[in-house]
Amino acid sequence: MPHVELFRITGGARLVGDVPVSGAKNSVLKLMAAALLAEGRTVLTHTPQILDVAIMGEVLRRLGCAVTIADGAITIDCPARPGSEADYDLVRRMRAAICVLGPLLARTGAAKVALPGGDAIGSRGLDMHIAGLTRLGAEVTSEHGFVMARGTSLHGATVWLDFPSVGATEQILMASVLAKGTTVIDNAAREPEIIDICTMLTSMGARIGGAGSSTIEVEGVEELEPVQHRPVADRIVAGTWAIGAVMTRGDVTVRGADWRHLEITLDKLVTAGAAVEPLLGSLGFRVAMEQRPRAIDMVTLPYPGFPTDLLPMAIALASVADGASMVTENVFDARFMFVNELTRLGADVRTDGHHAVIRGRERLSGAPVRATDIRAGAGLVLAALCADGVSEVSDVSHIDRGYPSFVDHLRGLGAEIARVDVPDPDFPLGF
Repeated sequence: MPHVELFRITGGARLVGDVPVSGAKNSVLKLMAAALLAEGRTVLTHTPQILDVAIMGEVLRRLGCAVTIADGAITIDCPARPGSEADYDLVRRMRAAICVLGPLLARTGAAKVALPGGDAIGSRGLDMHIAGLTRLGAEVTSEHGFVMARGTSLHGATVWLDFPSVGATEQILMASVLAKGTTVIDNAAREPEIIDICTMLTSMGARIGGAGSSTIEVEGVEELEPVQHRPVADRIVAGTWAIGAVMTRGDVTVRGADWRHLEITLDKLVTAGAAVEPLLGSLGFRVAMEQRPRAIDMVTLPYPGFPTDLLPMAIALASVADGASMVTENVFDARFMFVNELTRLGADVRTDGHHAVIRGRERLSGAPVRATDIRAGAGLVLAALCADGVSEVSDVSHIDRGYPSFVDHLRGLGAEIARVDVPDPDFPLGF
């Protein structure tokens, strides 16, 4: 009989201690794609050991790159002419793989990339990606489950994004750095991960201005050179540990992450009653909580607003807070899919459109639940830490895609959690 892995959690422990944060998943995957823009060896250091990195490594290998992932470093040797097709069997597992479209188009003049899969958190169309590449002179079509782009002479253009999409901003950036002339991206995303990719591209020889603002200007160059780069730390992982400390009334020091990238999130935790202190002389911060958190309202917005990736943790926090909270989701239309699982743990959550009203309870109750995406899985684990009895979180491969050494870090902070193999409950009986 086939087996599956799940996390078995006994609630009641406080999270106490230090936890390190490595490079951001949401940055590293795009930086790996950016390596396609230059022939030779690109090295990314301090990277997370997660499933998505392994998948992106295989995407690049099939494009002709030699990829080595070891000891927190990713080494990518890109050939003079990489391949141009990214197959469905990999792209369906990870939406970020679509970001190879722009670099391949810029380097080879053609790209064929399967329409992506990834987390079930709502509609995330490629319209802005395609419109931006078209403005740069590419011919983009969609057939038989693939996006196909051609354009041997990309040129600069002004691109206005209807929404400050991180993925579209990165896609247009990577296509425009080798285009002729000047490209202006208006209403660009402002996330730290955007600054990170601009920093790496600039080190490679690109000419980019306005990173971190809503208007980015790119002056195209003839070619780029490979570099060594250390990605920005993962602010979502850091925020997860911070919220976990508050939920469990713990005391956690998060090392390696810039607190300024979580300013609004940490301010909300202070409003909930936590003490938050930046570390002096190094990147990181400490979050300590002694009493039950107070209820707070949260609204997700593009950076620098409260991040949508922390919404499941915010709802988990509200479910054990003193009072009623309202959480509003403005970015993805299906972020609340995991709420049904959270209510199995005893949470009192009511959703209406893009609003959720949560009435906090002193304790939740242990139950079997299922992770529906990366962040929902992490939120359910935090909720299970605040539940009486034993909870089991299944479909943990989602969590493995975004959180390196998740169980080890939690156990290091005092949680009672184990990864266990169990018979697959969906396997038909009698076979």
